[in-house]
Amino acid sequence: MIEHTKLNWQQVRWHCDAEKLGFKTTKEVEPVDVIIGQDDALEALQFAIECEAYGQNVYVRGLSGTGRMSMVSKILRDVKPKLKQKTEHCYVANFAQPDRPRLISLPAGQGVKFKNMMDKLSLFISEDLKKAMESDSLIQAKNKVEENLQSKISKITEPFETELSEHSMAMLNVNSQQGQQTIIAPVMEEKVLDPNAWQQKVAAGEINEAEQKALMDTQQVFSKKLEEVGRKVNELKEQGVVAIRSLYEKHVSKLIDQEVASFAKQFKVKAVLQFLESVKEDLLDQYFSPKKKAFNPYERYAVNVLLQHDDKKDCPVLVERVPSLQNLLGSIESKWSENGPVLADHMSIVGGSLLRADGGFLVLDARDLLAEQGAWKTLIRTIKNELLEIVPAEMSWPFGQPSLKPEPIPVDIRVILLGDSSVYYHLDNQDPDFPELFKVLADFDSVISRDQEGFDNYAGIIAKIIKEDGLLPFDRFAIARLIEHGARVCSQDNKLTAKFSRVADLAREASYLANKEKNKLVSGDDVVHAVRRTKKRAGLSSRKFQERLQDGTINLDTDGFTIGQINGLAVIHAGPIVYGFPSRITASIGPGRSGVIDIEGMAGKSGSIHTKGFHILGGLLRYMLPVEHPLTFSASIAFEQSYGGIDGDSASGAEFCCLMSALTQVPINQGFAMTGAIDQHGRLQAIGGVNEKIEGFFDTCHYRGLTGKQGVIIPRANAGELMLRTDVQEACKNNLFSIHAVSHITEAIEVLMEESAGILIDGFYAENSVMGKAMIMAKKYWQNTQAKV
Repeated sequence: MIEHTKLNWQQVRWHCDAEKLGFKTTKEVEPVDVIIGQDDALEALQFAIECEAYGQNVYVRGLSGTGRMSMVSKILRDVKPKLKQKTEHCYVANFAQPDRPRLISLPAGQGVKFKNMMDKLSLFISEDLKKAMESDSLIQAKNKVEENLQSKISKITEPFETELSEHSMAMLNVNSQQGQQTIIAPVMEEKVLDPNAWQQKVAAGEINEAEQKALMDTQQVFSKKLEEVGRKVNELKEQGVVAIRSLYEKHVSKLIDQEVASFAKQFKVKAVLQFLESVKEDLLDQYFSPKKKAFNPYERYAVNVLLQHDDKKDCPVLVERVPSLQNLLGSIESKWSENGPVLADHMSIVGGSLLRADGGFLVLDARDLLAEQGAWKTLIRTIKNELLEIVPAEMSWPFGQPSLKPEPIPVDIRVILLGDSSVYYHLDNQDPDFPELFKVLADFDSVISRDQEGFDNYAGIIAKIIKEDGLLPFDRFAIARLIEHGARVCSQDNKLTAKFSRVADLAREASYLANKEKNKLVSGDDVVHAVRRTKKRAGLSSRKFQERLQDGTINLDTDGFTIGQINGLAVIHAGPIVYGFPSRITASIGPGRSGVIDIEGMAGKSGSIHTKGFHILGGLLRYMLPVEHPLTFSASIAFEQSYGGIDGDSASGAEFCCLMSALTQVPINQGFAMTGAIDQHGRLQAIGGVNEKIEGFFDTCHYRGLTGKQGVIIPRANAGELMLRTDVQEACKNNLFSIHAVSHITEAIEVLMEESAGILIDGFYAENSVMGKAMIMAKKYWQNTQAKV
């Protein structure tokens, strides 16, 4: 076995020295909530905050876990962006179109003054104006107009009445189907005859036929004159009504003008002056309309100030954690009467977070936003048009309801969207407006450097979590174990994870365990215990797998040598927890022209990445076996006892070694497992889950008994990522288990088969090397195939 690929026990786990952290407990550590080492992302974020150009909204990519919104909010507060003018948007009634309330935008503080002014005006209309309508001067003026009107009417009616009297006629009011009417009736014996009395006298013979004809002719002549007189009288009455209304209107208008004049001086906004004028016109119409209805000036002339600003100079920074359509947009509250839903008015309009963030910044989570129906479309439309349209949400009632359509509100919002890479690429590909509106990408790295600055940052963030959640203080050993766990989660050389959610959860559980034991400090043992508990809770499938291994249900060898058989490694996920487990891979070979067959692929159980890795294996065969004839053999490779789908290329290195064993009949040491992807030139490439895969095979060997001849082969590129459990490190220290990091497939062959792999010189390998034997066997299979032909 080659030794230069074997890692020493210090290389399989990085250790954080608690003594070098510079404190004894977190009581000495100042809490922080900003991740260090993110200068480029912070610079991009600061540019977006300070730049006022259109479309400079920000997509913050890479941050995840709890507290990221708080962190961005703190950055915004620390940068102290330039305050834009605060505006108070108000809705008032639109008397001409009640379903389209009017918008009046005023500087901060003016909206409330406007509202108070209209409340005072409504009080005046409700109380003082009514009293003013009953003043003596107005009643006298009205009486004078009425007297003048009556005089004009008398000048028309008196000559007519005199003429009637001279012809023994008079006007008489009678009831008919059309209502009361004035007719011309004869006068006999100083009595006015109604139609019934007339008929009775005719029937009694008191009026002869000649007299009857003369009276009827006279009646017809005066009836026509009566129509003309009535028309003139009606014209005079209409003029009188107009005169009286004009009198009242002038009186009311003068009073309103006097009342409004003191208010109007405070406002130079054209929209306010126009509204006051429309209020005066509506008030006159409400008072003097023929179809006059009772109205409440407090409701009709009220001002709905959607957002009231304070006197602070701080720029609005709003974090919307539930970005539903209603929360973003606002709403129009429903109004009901005894007969069901009725048209809402301008006072029913309520603003949402898009309005509250006007002139400032709105922080949103991209996934939460996309999960809410209609929310993304509304956001894009608002920041694209710089107009906010508050419209009622679609109603799912079995009947319709009249709705409002308020005037759109001009808004100036800078949106900061938090999300991951997958959401970013989805939006970039699917929404053509996205790249035009979110021009700034603040890319936060998921890792930070594993150095003193990184350690200090971890301690500061844990101190912040302790303060916010009321946890017990942590000693330096506990912080060291959390930093080590951050290195494990990160799984990158000389890096720590910047995804603090898992580290924070672990800290909370460690505090719980320490508190349960009535300790005053959280120790390193508490953190280690919390890690074990976390893995155990999600480890049922792993435990079941080990049970099946021990009872022989799953076939796997951990000692001895076998031809065409190797232990591959795979992982399973249980939420954020990853478990590794070994899987037997076998290969068989014989003469033929079918090439190498992937049984998983033929069965439809192979994923696209695994299939790609298998095809690379074919290219590697041609590169490693540069024979002068075709490779004429049929081989098959399979994952034994695998009944689900398989994906990933991390087993391609093990598959090649297994195939070489079957071709050369050189057995493989079953005490080893192997993981690693290969390229077409035999170089091993990095894979994921290296720690979990090693531990999965170690657990299997540990259950069956460690022999000192067992271990795992990994790519050299993964060596810096190792953060194995302490029990695995201890086994490596005692030479009971080993980790080999290889760069080329030939190194793996030598570890597995304990023979020289061979070096290719002028197209040939040494005959006694594994690859030399492979060349010989490949030629034999070709000759065998040629003989059969």
